[in-house]
Amino acid sequence: MEKFDIAVVGSGPGGYVAAIRAAQLGKHTVIIEKANLGGVCLNWGCIPTKALLRSAHLYEQMRSASQFGIEVDGAVKADFAKVVARSREVSATMSKGVQFLLGKNKVEVVYGHARLAGNGIIDVTAEDDGISQIEAEHIILATGSRPRVLPGIPIDGDKIISYREALTLTSMPESMVVIGSGAIGSELADFYHAMGCKVTVVEYMPTLVPTEDEEVGKYLERSFRKKRLSFLTGAAVESVDTTGDKCVVTVKTAKGIQTIEAEKVLSAAGVTPNTEDIGLDKVGITTDRGKITVDDRYRTGVEGIYAIGDIIPTPALAHVASAEAIHCVEAICGLDPEPVDYATVPACIYTTPEIASVGMRERDAVKAGIETRIGKFPYTASGKATAMGDKDGFVKLIFDKATDKLLGAHLVGATVTEMLMEPTIAMRLGATAGQIINTIHPHPTLSEGVMEAAAAAHDEAIHV
Repeated sequence: MEKFDIAVVGSGPGGYVAAIRAAQLGKHTVIIEKANLGGVCLNWGCIPTKALLRSAHLYEQMRSASQFGIEVDGAVKADFAKVVARSREVSATMSKGVQFLLGKNKVEVVYGHARLAGNGIIDVTAEDDGISQIEAEHIILATGSRPRVLPGIPIDGDKIISYREALTLTSMPESMVVIGSGAIGSELADFYHAMGCKVTVVEYMPTLVPTEDEEVGKYLERSFRKKRLSFLTGAAVESVDTTGDKCVVTVKTAKGIQTIEAEKVLSAAGVTPNTEDIGLDKVGITTDRGKITVDDRYRTGVEGIYAIGDIIPTPALAHVASAEAIHCVEAICGLDPEPVDYATVPACIYTTPEIASVGMRERDAVKAGIETRIGKFPYTASGKATAMGDKDGFVKLIFDKATDKLLGAHLVGATVTEMLMEPTIAMRLGATAGQIINTIHPHPTLSEGVMEAAAAAHDEAIHV
């Protein structure tokens, strides 16, 4: 049995970052993975969805090329199978990149299903059911999450699918019902609609993307209506009948019961942490609603065992898991890392238009009793957006009226996922509206919208 300083279970953006950082700090490190290196993010989430959406966006742009004085000779067609194949190639490339980095940093990789066995021992069951053991002084659990299964709506992988099947369909369905309008549901709904599928999104909460600022959700609804992407909000899927050729989805709405027929139903109502069957009970680690409780150094209640990422009660985002990984490992190695700042976690949704946010929503500030100044700048007033032909969107900034400091930023529009870091850094550094206004922004750019929104909060907006 080989002994390691640190063993990491799971190779997603939490696990592989933890393993590489541990190796950089001189620790003899092993990472255990039961599937593909890179976890859900690289193989089934962040990366392949962006590849699909890039194809869809390019398809839409080519179909509207005449608006820019460019005539396309012949019909623009999309080859669905090739679009999906490209996304899989992108994922495979990124997974190989993780493999390269692990090798470069001399991290040993062991494939199999890991279970805690006690006393720093991990049992690893390989594909051939052979069991080996690994011993480590420190064990970091980074097992991630999987699609949540709704009660009474089991995912069969054929008619009722999860995001995994949605990323690998061999032919495009004629119609689809998407349950849930979070990042996964909204992005895949946008992709399939753009490719020509008849999509209906069903959202239980009153607005789309309910975790975002309410104005953002309302704006996405307007965008979906404009492109004729159907949706129902304040609605609950009561059942899905798969006995016929098509799925019959029964939805309870404020106006009564509605039925929708669709070839596929995509269940995109969140994720479930992978904390079962990893030996938690063997070592005495308990969970609360499936998640492991940790302290500010990501230590569980059992000495030498740590947990990060989707399996703890923090935002289930790839970049959060990576930040937690670095902090956890550096603390293990005796450094004094700065705590992860959960108040400034950026979040992005890659629909058209894109959505990006950080910090407080307007309703959060109201609930906290904070008097605010809110500044908004519409893309319709942006010279760059007008030149690009992408005038859908806005920048909304929320400032504390007493201190003038930025509390939150909510952006909708082209490339806002790239623009988000300015307000995120501004929040981290405690920047004020005045400081943002007085920082010269290049013209013409979409990022001027951040400056203009800050100026609008002070009734000082003057540019076009």
